[in-house]
Amino acid sequence: MRNVAFWQAINEALTEEMDRDETVFLMGECMRGSLFGTSKGLVDKFGPERVLDTPISECAIAGAPVGAAIAGYRPIADLMFSDFFLISADEICNKAAKWRFCHAGKTKLPIVYMASTGGYIGSDAEHSQCNESLIMHTPGLKLVIPSTPYDAKGLLKTAIRDNNPVVFLYHKQLLGTKGNIPEKEYTIPFGKADIKREGTDVTVIATGYMVSMALKAAEHVQARGVSVEVIDPRTLEPLDIDTIVASVKKTGRVIIVDEDTKRCGVTGEIAMQIIEQAFDSLDAPIQRIAAANYPIPASKFLESFVMPQPNDIVNAIREATGKDLGEPMQAETALDFRTLTGTVGVSKKV
Repeated sequence: MRNVAFWQAINEALTEEMDRDETVFLMGECMRGSLFGTSKGLVDKFGPERVLDTPISECAIAGAPVGAAIAGYRPIADLMFSDFFLISADEICNKAAKWRFCHAGKTKLPIVYMASTGGYIGSDAEHSQCNESLIMHTPGLKLVIPSTPYDAKGLLKTAIRDNNPVVFLYHKQLLGTKGNIPEKEYTIPFGKADIKREGTDVTVIATGYMVSMALKAAEHVQARGVSVEVIDPRTLEPLDIDTIVASVKKTGRVIIVDEDTKRCGVTGEIAMQIIEQAFDSLDAPIQRIAAANYPIPASKFLESFVMPQPNDIVNAIREATGKDLGEPMQAETALDFRTLTGTVGVSKKV
């Protein structure tokens, strides 16, 4: 096993898949500059014909891969921020997502749309939102949200090999975090949730950066006699509802944590599926923790009132179990992607 940063795991997956298959190519803004580190060194290794530094046109970045995929290539389009999916929604949601169906499966569309996602950095409303519910709502798109370097590399390799369009979202605050990955090649199948921590009293289902918050909250309440099981779906489409339902039947209490907005968001969809399949197993109402129905402020102080916080999870566990969980947790620490220039970022308060 090797200990690598999240951004390095993505970079390795891109490198290995481009080495393995010459039809794989990468395109997007700042490919050589590599704002997030994910494309670092790829232009030098594979050349500008396979690592295309594009103009600032999200419609072109998202639309060109559709034609390239039909022509037999496996394009990876880096849109930089998931907020920009709204600019290229027609290309992604109407063309990439639907054309294989519209052409009766006669053509494949092996496209990966990559982008950073999430807030906690004071980057305002147009660079901080998690809009996975938009993707999850669109038939024809698969959706991957890794929470560890191991998951990031294995899931991205699977995404690149898939013959359907896949949206791969990586959280900015995870880019500098480190984790172990195998020396040998590996992939991770879609639709297989990972139980990050086993427990018996409460099930916490969390996505992306929220997984690390959930694990810290679980550790906090463990010392006060509450056992929390933390489940990371890893892919929201396809969704491994079977693993989630099995956990709910064991614990009887559920908290769902996601950084998208609560209204019409991922937490609502997962909660409804649990109600449909495991209502009789619930010993307490399902609780949802998500961003407020509000644009993300540029002010980090104001942002803390909009985005989910670790104590929100602790308070939800307290309400679900009725137990005294003591003092509040300290503020969450995170890595700022803007300090990433090929090395781990600087720790700071959220």
